[in-house]
Amino acid sequence: MVRIIAIANQKGGVGKTTTAVNLAASLASMKQRVLLVDLDPQGNATMGCGVDKYGLAHSTCDLLLGDVPAEYCRCRVDEPEPGFDLLPANGDMTAAEVGLLDSHHRERRLSQVLGAVVEDYDLILIDCPPSLNMLTVNALVAAHGVLIPIQCEYYALEGLSALLGTIEQVRESRNPGLRIEGILRTMHDPRNNLANEVSTQLISHFADQVYRTIVPRNVRLAEAPSHGLPVLLYDKSSRGAIAYLALAGELLRRPAG
Repeated sequence: MVRIIAIANQKGGVGKTTTAVNLAASLASMKQRVLLVDLDPQGNATMGCGVDKYGLAHSTCDLLLGDVPAEYCRCRVDEPEPGFDLLPANGDMTAAEVGLLDSHHRERRLSQVLGAVVEDYDLILIDCPPSLNMLTVNALVAAHGVLIPIQCEYYALEGLSALLGTIEQVRESRNPGLRIEGILRTMHDPRNNLANEVSTQLISHFADQVYRTIVPRNVRLAEAPSHGLPVLLYDKSSRGAIAYLALAGELLRRPAG
């Protein structure tokens, strides 16, 4: 059965898109059939996969607004082999958000369109915008679980509290099966006392919901998007690549819920 995972955090700059792209590539390298859905109008996941967001004939926007079926939007990311599929995004996603406001069952639109392709995949990852809007709500309604990247810094726990409140609201009103897939510590520097303190607090509060895998601050991981490559292809021996392979393995070992 397919697992649909929204990668979300209402706070920007926490490694959300980096996680979406590199987790998709790592899962694909483990022979999983993966679809990555870019829901962010910035289109960073699309560009990070080597797809030109400015040259798209169709995007996730067209899919959500009912203009075209999924096969017209899907792109194949062939590297690293065996690759994965991508539903790309660009600035048109802002129009999708506005258009959804007048749509019937507007918060379930993504769930409806993914229903046509779920049989093709083992995992569907959704890269959410760094804000709570209709696109993020669509992702949370469509998903089985939420993977939360979090940077171990001063405001991290406050932002996490707000996101957990949003998830609970969606669970109560639209998607009773929604759960926390896991909390991922990103951009971690073990030499930083505050980072270690926040990491300890996360484990104290959320126990097994915190992934054992920690994504470190890593230059090669930061460089990879500018080359349109997952870090697994850019530098597979880097600490960033090794961390995301470990995360993929940990995610697959965890029960689906």
